[in-house]
Amino acid sequence: MSTVCDPALSGSSDLDRPARPAPGSRALDGITIAAIGLTLLGWSSAFPAIRAGLAGFGPIELGALRFALAALPAALYLAVARPTLPARAELWRFVFGGTVFVALYAVLLNIGQTTVSAGAASFIINVNPILTAILAMAFLGERFGRLAWAGTALSFTGIGLIALGEGQGLQALTLDRGTMFILGAALCTASTTVVQKPLFQRHGGLTVAAWNILVGAALLSPWLPSALGEAQVAGAEAVGSAVYLALVPGAVAYAAWAVALSRLPAARATNFLYCVPPFATLIGYVWLGEVPTLLGVVGGLMALGGVVVVNLKRLKAAS
Repeated sequence: MSTVCDPALSGSSDLDRPARPAPGSRALDGITIAAIGLTLLGWSSAFPAIRAGLAGFGPIELGALRFALAALPAALYLAVARPTLPARAELWRFVFGGTVFVALYAVLLNIGQTTVSAGAASFIINVNPILTAILAMAFLGERFGRLAWAGTALSFTGIGLIALGEGQGLQALTLDRGTMFILGAALCTASTTVVQKPLFQRHGGLTVAAWNILVGAALLSPWLPSALGEAQVAGAEAVGSAVYLALVPGAVAYAAWAVALSRLPAARATNFLYCVPPFATLIGYVWLGEVPTLLGVVGGLMALGGVVVVNLKRLKAAS
């Protein structure tokens, strides 16, 4: 993860600089757009990679191996950059992020994807922006106007069309055991976004992400010996998927997401995650040869259009 462990990315750099007192006023500058793009690329590809990894690993073991590997560049970054240490009053927010956003999220999503397809999972997880908007309004005092809610509704409807176009229809959205686990993972993301948002006034995004990964990896470490044992007999695709999950959706995307969240209001930042299912569809086409349906294409355009509507003023400010 060169993005995280590069010594140039210290606490004084643009990437890891604490947010200004009024981060909600930031326009979509180049760093923010790049961070959002890396997040979408990493997390869009995570769903098929998890399905491939589960062919050789148990759900908890896959999470343990993924974040044990991701913890290496995260620890190196903290050792080289030496950012400001958490204050005592902030410790619970860092522990919350590592526990809920890394360890619990990974376990819930992995268990859910043992029975739920990658495409359906990417739809279910995208209740996260709505949950985040509600929590951000309640606990952070953020505003989410009528136009923003209209864009959210447009995106969410589009993602529903993507799920319906997968061929399983409404069966893909049945509230079975796997679906409930993935809904739990979405709640993990939303709650952590709100809990950790105040950290970005004092800490850079890369610092928060690195501590999250280290705490999560430590909590999952009891299952690491079992994961290493499974790696001895797992196929090359499963092992490769675990390594990929650690480096791209894990280390790079977690760091990029923290940078994006440090530079945007929580509700608006998470709204970009509506782009994940359309991107996942494109990755599935390029990587796996899965041809998207007409509903999938229409739904993808609606999802992207909703993101544009929600961030229309911010996009104009950047131009």
